[in-house]
Amino acid sequence: MRVKRVSALLSGMLALALGVSSIGAQSQDPVLIGIGVAQTSNVALLGQEQVIGAQIAEAYFNERGGINGRPIRLVFQDTAGDEAGAINAFQQLIAAGVVGIVGPTLSQQAFAADPLANEAGVPVIAPSNTARGIPQIGEFIARVSAPVAVVAPNAVRAALNINPDIQNVAVFYAQNDAFATSETGTFQETVRELGLNLIEPVQTFQTTDTDFSSQIATALASNPQLVIVSGLAADGGNLVKQLREFGYTGLIVGGNGLNTANIFPVCQALCDGIIIAQAYSYALDTEVNNTFREIYKEAQGKEPPQFSGQAFAAVQSFVEALIAIDNEVGLDSLSLPELRAALNAQLRSMTFDTPLGPISYTEEGEIVQEQFYVAQIQMEEDGLNGSFVFIPIGDEAEEAEPQATPSS
Repeated sequence: MRVKRVSALLSGMLALALGVSSIGAQSQDPVLIGIGVAQTSNVALLGQEQVIGAQIAEAYFNERGGINGRPIRLVFQDTAGDEAGAINAFQQLIAAGVVGIVGPTLSQQAFAADPLANEAGVPVIAPSNTARGIPQIGEFIARVSAPVAVVAPNAVRAALNINPDIQNVAVFYAQNDAFATSETGTFQETVRELGLNLIEPVQTFQTTDTDFSSQIATALASNPQLVIVSGLAADGGNLVKQLREFGYTGLIVGGNGLNTANIFPVCQALCDGIIIAQAYSYALDTEVNNTFREIYKEAQGKEPPQFSGQAFAAVQSFVEALIAIDNEVGLDSLSLPELRAALNAQLRSMTFDTPLGPISYTEEGEIVQEQFYVAQIQMEEDGLNGSFVFIPIGDEAEEAEPQATPSS
C-alpha cells in the first residue's frame, strides 16, 4: 500500500487544482477528528483504504480553509481486526479530545466499541458498518455506509440479468463476523424472494480459515449456477480462488467485504467475474467526486474504491457540520461536551454533497442515499491488475467504461 504518499502529494496538487490558498490561521488550535479503523490484521485490506480516504478529506478541507480558517487534524488509532482493538482505539480517541470518530471498520467491532462513544457523548460515523442494528446502538451513532439490506440484493439481480437460467444458489458466509452474518441473511432472503433454490445446508467458515475444500465439495454436489460469498477480502478471496480450482465455472456474487482491489493479490486471475454491489461509483460525474477521484488516482495509481469514498464522506460530514455550528454560535463558545452534542444534532439536520452523491442522516443516524451500483471484476491478462466494471441493475442500469485498477 502507498498510504503515506497521500499527504505528501495533496497540498500542492489541491492548491493548483482547486485554486485555493493555504490556511491563514495556523496559530489556532486544530479541531481533532478521530479515525479508528483497521490498519493491521487481515482487516487492514479494508482499513487501509479508509485511511487513504480520510487523509484525502483532511487535506481537501484544510486547503479550502478548514473550519472558517481553523484547521482540522485527524487522530488515527488502529482498531486491528477484533473487538478488543476497537475498544482500545475508541478509548484512546475519546481521551484525546476528538469531537467525533470515524470508525470502526467492522460491524462486529462497532457493536463492541460504539457503546463507549455513545456513553461518552461522542458522535460516531461508521464508514463501513452495514449490519442491521448499527444506528440503533445509541443516539450518538450514525453511519455513512448504506445498510446491507438496501445494497446487497442489487448484486443478485445483476447476476440474474447475466444468466436468467440460474436456479440453484449456494451460499457461504463467515459465521464469526457480525457483518457477514447480517449480510448473508439479506442474501438468503433475496434468493428466496426471487424464487430461486437456496442449497441447504448453507456453508459456514471462519474469517481465519484458509482451507474451504470440505464446504466447497458439499455445495458443488448440488450443482449451483450461482455462489454467494460473505466474508472479508482475505478469506473471501481464498474461497473464490478455491471454488474456481475445484472446477466451479458459474457466477459468483461477493459481499461488501470483497469490495476492494486488495482482493486481487489474493485470488489473482481467478477474481475475474466476481459481482459486487456498490454504494460508490468513481464514474459519478460531480465536482466533489471528480476532484476526489483525481487526487486518489494521482496518489495511488488506480481508481478510488468504495471504502475510501465512504471515509471521505464521513470526514466531510463532520467538517461541514462543524462549519455550520461555527457560523451559528462559534466553536469556541462551546465546551467539548457541548460541541460534541451540537455536532451530533447538526449532522442530522443537513444534506451533504459527497463523492457518494447527496446524502443525509435520519434522526436515528441512518444514511439516506439515492444512488447505488453493481460492478463486476475484470482481471487483466497478467492476473494481477484488474478493474471494477459497472454493469446494469434492471431497468435503472448505471454503466461505466472499464478503468485499470492496479493491485497494490
